[in-house]
Amino acid sequence: MTTADPGTAAVPVPTQSTYQTRVADYWNAEENPVNLELGKLDDLYHHHYGIGNADRSVLDEPDPDLRRERITAELHRLEHAQAELLASCLGPLTPADRVFDAGCGRGGGSVVAHLRYGCQADGVTISAKQADFAGAQARKRGIDDKVRYHHRNMLDTGLPSGAYAASWNNESTMYVELDLLFAEHARLLRRGGRYVVITGCYNDTYGQASREVSLINAHYICDIHPRSAYFRALARNRLVPVHVQDLTEATLPYWELRKEADHLVTGIEETFLAAYRNGSFQYLLIAADRV
Repeated sequence: MTTADPGTAAVPVPTQSTYQTRVADYWNAEENPVNLELGKLDDLYHHHYGIGNADRSVLDEPDPDLRRERITAELHRLEHAQAELLASCLGPLTPADRVFDAGCGRGGGSVVAHLRYGCQADGVTISAKQADFAGAQARKRGIDDKVRYHHRNMLDTGLPSGAYAASWNNESTMYVELDLLFAEHARLLRRGGRYVVITGCYNDTYGQASREVSLINAHYICDIHPRSAYFRALARNRLVPVHVQDLTEATLPYWELRKEADHLVTGIEETFLAAYRNGSFQYLLIAADRV
């Protein structure tokens, strides 16, 4: 377990429900090449999907080894573009500011925010293995005095109230109850602080969760929320949306390329594409201010 940041009391191993224990076990055991192989390229390990137009010429590479390398690099470029988009929405930050990365995974998003703004970052994950990995990466970069990772529950972090200028979730909200999560973000953010989320959500206008959404839930042991639930829970927790962006079309090229990557496919690619195309699933960015 990582140590607490200066000025914060040490927090014990996070309390977890049976479900949260299953989630922690899943991520402690996870060694998926689509996460690890992409991160090895520049030591920025993300646990999310990509956006933007893909260079599909990488599929035409005749040399099999070089083809795999080029596809891997292109997918990583797309996922890094997603991380940069999120970071760009965090507001005008300075090196004196602190930011909070909820469900930080192996830590790539915290590093992106620090490199962009020079700010201090605290990442929290329920996986002890991820926290240790991310901490080692920060030490390797020589930024562990600015970017710290904690093995904690993002619903009850023990971090100081009102200390953060910005916070975010990047594809991690489907593992928790939104009201509990947004209450913790509202507690941590100072007045006027910015919260950003990028997430997959099911489209209420389609009806109930589709078969494809149910398959995604089963694959990742998660519970995808309806789109409307985000806006209701944000309002109940003093988080007022200032920007909403539908990224569904922007993420399709990532998934279309990934399904061609034999060395990286996980078997869920066609399900994501079908869900996006039939309108039952959306990829959404929401930025909200703490009032």
